[in-house]
Amino acid sequence: MDIKKLICVVAGVLALGGSVKGETIEIATPHTSLVVEAKEGGELKQLYFGGRLSRTDLASLPDAGGSAFPAYPVYGMACQGESALAARHADGNMSLEMEVVNVEKTTEGNASLTKVRMKDKVYPFYVDVCYKAYADVDMIETWTEISHGEKGTVTLSQFASGYLPVRRGRVWLSSLYGSWANEGRLLQEPLEPGMKVIKNKDGVRNSHTAHAEVMFSLDGRPCENTGEVIGAALCYGGNYKLRIDTDDSEYHHFFAGINEENSACSLKRGEVFRTPVLALTYSNEGLSGASRNFHKWGREYRLAHGNDARMILLNSWEGVYFDIDQEGMDQMMADIASMGGELFVMDDGWFGSKYQRNTDNAALGDWTVDTRKLPEGIGGLLRDAKKNGVKFGIWIEPEMTNTMSELYEKHPDWIINAPSRKPVTGRGGTQLVLDLGNPEVQDFVFGVVDGLMTKYPEIAYIKWDANMGIQSHGSSYLGKDMQNHLYLKYHEGFENVCKRIRAKYPDLVMQACASGGGRANWGVLPYFDEFWVSDNTDALQRVYMQWGTSYFYPAIAMASHISAAPNHQTFRTIPLKYRIDVAMSGRLGMEIQPKNMTDEEKELCRKAIAEYKQVRPVVQFGDIYRLVSPYDKLGVASLMYVSEAKDKAVFYWWKTETFVNQHLPRVKMAGLERSKTYRIHELDRIDNKPLKFEGKTFTGAFLMDNGLDIPYKHDVDYNKLNDYASRVLYLEEVR
Repeated sequence: MDIKKLICVVAGVLALGGSVKGETIEIATPHTSLVVEAKEGGELKQLYFGGRLSRTDLASLPDAGGSAFPAYPVYGMACQGESALAARHADGNMSLEMEVVNVEKTTEGNASLTKVRMKDKVYPFYVDVCYKAYADVDMIETWTEISHGEKGTVTLSQFASGYLPVRRGRVWLSSLYGSWANEGRLLQEPLEPGMKVIKNKDGVRNSHTAHAEVMFSLDGRPCENTGEVIGAALCYGGNYKLRIDTDDSEYHHFFAGINEENSACSLKRGEVFRTPVLALTYSNEGLSGASRNFHKWGREYRLAHGNDARMILLNSWEGVYFDIDQEGMDQMMADIASMGGELFVMDDGWFGSKYQRNTDNAALGDWTVDTRKLPEGIGGLLRDAKKNGVKFGIWIEPEMTNTMSELYEKHPDWIINAPSRKPVTGRGGTQLVLDLGNPEVQDFVFGVVDGLMTKYPEIAYIKWDANMGIQSHGSSYLGKDMQNHLYLKYHEGFENVCKRIRAKYPDLVMQACASGGGRANWGVLPYFDEFWVSDNTDALQRVYMQWGTSYFYPAIAMASHISAAPNHQTFRTIPLKYRIDVAMSGRLGMEIQPKNMTDEEKELCRKAIAEYKQVRPVVQFGDIYRLVSPYDKLGVASLMYVSEAKDKAVFYWWKTETFVNQHLPRVKMAGLERSKTYRIHELDRIDNKPLKFEGKTFTGAFLMDNGLDIPYKHDVDYNKLNDYASRVLYLEEVR
């Protein structure tokens, strides 16, 4: 990198230090550098974040211009701007003034760990700013560890995980928004003066209405495969707050951390408060480049079993809802097995004794088999699964109870509720959230999984649901002076339970479902193999939702199911081919009653499942390249996955609207090796005649420079014509 390029990076990326004195520390990944100044007795300053610097450029960094900013701004002295940390000392003083004490460098597995210890100039108050940089993926994690030696309690009123100054210019923000059944919607907007806040206060589920992840496009309107991009993801399953302050300086100031509203942290002497990880990445290959960084890091270091292929499953929910019975489950197992599936999951409705689970208003917490529905119990189901040649999974919602349950009658003090007030109920008019800050509740929740797995070790999969947020503030377990820790302790307890489960059952596959996509967060996924993207299984709307979700999460983590038509949420009738093609872009599954399908439909699914098994390694472990966004309203959406060796690829094309004489764009591919030659094969074909390019070969250069003309319609009999055209192409290198 020459000095002209360096200056360009400086101008378009992040803050550079004008004066480097003392220890200058580079925290580096293969293609990224983060540089801080950590002079003993001075303020910790961030000098640079962007593309990897050479030794020459690192040495010349002070002369590139720009301004150094505190790496972790604190409140109380020269505090006109936003801060990452604010505290009230035991004596009431509300100011902080931190200086560097020392720097500790160690290794942790395949990563380097840098810990900068800072101390207040007056008080025995300490902040360790930590950086973890991976040697094989372009991701830097940062967090803080806060402690003190004061005589009394220190109250933290603000405690962000990290701060990042972004140089102003033509910076655009990409973020996700939505609601139940409409998660993961993409919003792209230029950053303007003022404050942009993205936050969540649900208490249990944090990714329905917004996400704790953003991307900054540094050189104008976002592009998928070109341009400089910074990505940031707060890895926390609870309430969060992201702040972007565009003040009168030359920078946007980005802060990310726990949402401290009604959650001030009372820190006792000797205690250490560790903030959640903030993951940071940089790419000069556009939004998709940043996504590829998140996906590789996630599969390798965050997602449970991130390097294991996911099974193709049938989930019973939309097939039978609460109408569980032994014979029906056996029939569904046999059907998914006949189509090539590998796993059957029995959803809600299987439990309850005194209170029967026939709808959503009773029996949560009473995790005993309802023998009126399942006279042979789970043992009989496991026998039938083995007979049919599939694995067996089961649904639970262990963090919740109902007022109509034996658990609530026995332990009314176990729920989250404001003292002296009537409980606020949720789903079904009776649902309540258990207080996971209470160790007894943690033992109970762990026991739900432990009890099932101890008695039935053949269970291969658990779908863990959470269908209610915290709707009243109060804990019978926490003392009156600790009620502000309700949200913090809930997620601390949840994590404790998850760690216990993973320690005892490391091979168990678990899905994080939370009213659909309410737990799509990297803070939760170390304990889960995947998440349910949305309760909405409509294929057309899923194109939009899965597109947004793919910005931060890989296909292997996104459960995507073939469902019935008309769809149970939108009542839209979409042909089976289209539903299959959308589901095949994630972790393929089915959410349908197979006995209601025709033989022709079953055969199409059988063929699709067989073909998905062929391309599963490319989809679940390949590099994503988003090509045409549905949000651009060009009438089509397209993306592709490419193997690491660039010898295989899967190309997806979905029509998103239909008008007469509409002109759709010719989609250019990406991510291929220009010099390699690829043979084209269409998957899930329904056309009477193959595509003109079926079986033909093209160079990667041609496919990326020109693309292929995709027909707007399918060549099918007149009575099968519809307006929902879709294509999936498999590319294989010709050697």
